[in-house]
Amino acid sequence: MNPSIIIADDHPLILKGLNDFLIEKKFNVLESAENGKDAFNLIETLQPDIAILDIQMPHLTGLEIAQKCQENQFKTKIILITFEKDEAIYLEAKNLNVYGYVLKEFALNEIEHCITSVKNDTPYFSPELLEHLEHNNAVEKIALLTKTEKKVLQLIATNKTAKEIGEALFISNRTVEKHKSNVIAKLQLESKANSLYLFAKENENYLG
Repeated sequence: MNPSIIIADDHPLILKGLNDFLIEKKFNVLESAENGKDAFNLIETLQPDIAILDIQMPHLTGLEIAQKCQENQFKTKIILITFEKDEAIYLEAKNLNVYGYVLKEFALNEIEHCITSVKNDTPYFSPELLEHLEHNNAVEKIALLTKTEKKVLQLIATNKTAKEIGEALFISNRTVEKHKSNVIAKLQLESKANSLYLFAKENENYLG
């Protein structure tokens, strides 16, 4: 069954674009709003299955609406659409049991998939957002490493053995292993055989 949907965005063009797109795709759009207060009133009155909300809106933000819905135990599932790639906002959204988080630049590509996912009770978070947060996290962690530890990681990324790393850096095998265990601790990686190699390979660009 097609879920009932309300949408809210304070940018009339984005709102119209989204509205037209969803109607064209035969989604059951009940109403739309241009600010948070009206959006919350629509949720309260119509109790839609899904509310697609901009995060930054006058009167009430998408997150504040999500919080009010949680407090009132409304069954409406919240999908946020936003330009924000902020980790604090993402974590707050997760804490408020927000079901979807779609970046505006990919909204028309992703919203259909997101609604289907949410309809099936599976949260959907924009892959671009998750990737961005992961990279930001990686960069912050790499900043904790010493120059030598970074060098060791760079060489691990090129598949060098501990012996080869030792020779390249003029240090003993034991020192290489010590560096490796320090890096694992600082990056909070699992102590699996290839966890260092996978991290190094994925984040090679940030090790320079």
